[in-house]
Amino acid sequence: MMSRRNLVGFLSALGLAPTLRAATTAAQGREPDLPAGQRIERSDAEWKKLLTPEQYRILRQEGTERPFSSPLNDEKRRGRYVCAGCQLPLFTSEMKFDSGTGWPSFYTTLPNAVGTSTDFKMLLPRTEYHCARCGGHQGHVFSDGPAPTGKRYCNNGVALAFVPASS
Repeated sequence: MMSRRNLVGFLSALGLAPTLRAATTAAQGREPDLPAGQRIERSDAEWKKLLTPEQYRILRQEGTERPFSSPLNDEKRRGRYVCAGCQLPLFTSEMKFDSGTGWPSFYTTLPNAVGTSTDFKMLLPRTEYHCARCGGHQGHVFSDGPAPTGKRYCNNGVALAFVPASS
């Protein structure tokens, strides 16, 4: 069985890896839903000062946390889930469901909260979503969620903060 690394090496030898890299780079282009005046842009140095190393790895370098590692998986209180990078509200507790995947999952987002792009990191295309305000990577959206949308926004817990509803 060929590993991903060996496959990329094989594709490089055939001259196809630059095409994959170009497609991946093009897919990194963001489609923010907020007007330019409402977006936040910071340098890497600024983000590194504001975020924990794990938050930086996920939000700014598009990493993924280990499944079942987020305490937000078990969060049952009413409230909002906000971007850990800029506190833009992304989801409400009513949108959350237990997908059994090990990551906090939601069937929809708040309006204008996320933008999407296509990534090819696993060689097959996936829809990545990110915070519309700061561009922070949140996770991927899949078409295996519950009604009414049939979508599963599979989120890295470290990319979110939970804000409980006021009593």
